[in-house]
Amino acid sequence: MAIIPDTKDWTWVVEKPCPECGFVASALSIAEVGAFVRHSAAAMAVALERADAAERPNDATWSPLEYAAHVLDVLRLYRERLSLMLQTDNPLYPNWDQDAAAIAGRYDERDPLVVAGELLPAASDIADAFDAVEGDDWQRPGRRGDGATFTVHTFAQYLAHDLAHHVWDVTRQSVAEVPVEE
Repeated sequence: MAIIPDTKDWTWVVEKPCPECGFVASALSIAEVGAFVRHSAAAMAVALERADAAERPNDATWSPLEYAAHVLDVLRLYRERLSLMLQTDNPLYPNWDQDAAAIAGRYDERDPLVVAGELLPAASDIADAFDAVEGDDWQRPGRRGDGATFTVHTFAQYLAHDLAHHVWDVTRQSVAEVPVEE
């Protein structure tokens, strides 16, 4: 079952609340980024414990497993991009096709327990990197191939929305509402 690719430009979420998941990225402070990333990944891992984690709710929607595999790739990609932003002056990120990555990575065939086990270390890695950013480095810029420009701060907010939205996709709850063991 093919999923229709998402071609929306989501960059507006760093300025306005998301009408779908309700997340307000602009309200996320620098000090909250690392903890938010860790908690979001833990909430996604909880969704993978469900017996139906590999089942799509309908033909047009990914399963919790597919969303979690996507989130895992996003965490790793953002870690690379964050490194570029902190080490290079205004880098241009290589393009990434999330739909091609889903097919190539066989998200639908992955083992939910393996994905869950990889989520937390990947989240911790980028969360630690955000926790280490200091002072003016939060304003360092980076660019996507489509022309979207971020600072490290808005990049963190954009990532936070992506995580929050995908937790909402699989639970229909905000990240704060999903109980996780800390």
